[in-house]
Amino acid sequence: MTEILSLPVVIKSQNNTESPMEQFARDVLTGLQADQKRLSSVYFYDERGSQIFEEICDLDEYYLTRKETEILKRSAHEIIGELPLDAHLVELGSGSSTKTRILLEAALARFEETLYSPIDISAEILTATAHDLNEAYPELQVEAVAGRYEFGLEHILRTEKTSSCIMWLGSSIGNLTREEAASFLGDIRKKGLKQDSLLLGIDLRKGATILEPAYDDASGVTADFNLNLLDRINSELEGEFKREQFRHKAIYNIEEGRIEMYLISDRDQEVFIKKLDTRIAFKQNEEILTEYSYKYSHEEIKTLAEASGFYLAKQWLDESGWFSLNLLQPKANALLKD
Repeated sequence: MTEILSLPVVIKSQNNTESPMEQFARDVLTGLQADQKRLSSVYFYDERGSQIFEEICDLDEYYLTRKETEILKRSAHEIIGELPLDAHLVELGSGSSTKTRILLEAALARFEETLYSPIDISAEILTATAHDLNEAYPELQVEAVAGRYEFGLEHILRTEKTSSCIMWLGSSIGNLTREEAASFLGDIRKKGLKQDSLLLGIDLRKGATILEPAYDDASGVTADFNLNLLDRINSELEGEFKREQFRHKAIYNIEEGRIEMYLISDRDQEVFIKKLDTRIAFKQNEEILTEYSYKYSHEEIKTLAEASGFYLAKQWLDESGWFSLNLLQPKANALLKD
């Protein structure tokens, strides 16, 4: 079922087979009963988790948001200049579209009128954001889609007649394994028009002395963010986790090129989760994996693009060379340029 709200348009998806709460419960049960216990990073972002993440973005150690904003402020007009005049801007995981406004202003300066379709899981955030954008930029047409990325992209791309630039900022692609990332981008390539492009924020490989503090800051904000997963299970599934009996850990796996985040049990214990009618046993120092955040070399970015049916058309870096924005275009375009 699809519900269309007042202009600017927000299309709210409803899952007819499984509610978000049912899916959360199923994923928690499956993850905590696995040999390597795991909780998906997609569940970080309840209301409290989203608030904590905003705090993380302001930390000195967490350079990602700061570096990406630096690139956007310096290069937004150049980025938009690489797109066709009628490009439809589509964004995955848009949230409040704060950084994206830099690109939208550049697009409006070039195109005068622009169609922007943010996709996010939260209909409430999208509705507020769409109306804010409509007030700030009357010449901007906003069609926001609430739901999973797959739903939003299918809705937008199946009726699209002009070329799209699908933007995925903030290095969220790093939460996928390299194989999953190539598969996901490949699906986008198959669903879209032949000329559709991608604009990806991708964090670059660096030393552990830079990466680990970004995910384990001295003031403990990231630890609070990670431990909030247990609070969410307690609140929504009537769990009995005691957060003081778990600790946060973030390490950089150099060989895999990824940050790994864990919650670690400080003792042998059992935790009852009432709505799952299940007791989960933990041994002392047993880990719950909560996030992978893959980092890429320049060569790995090119490999990712090629594996998904694109090529790296252009890349922008911050002054430190820590973070990248990457414009991926279909391989057919490369043949035309040759």
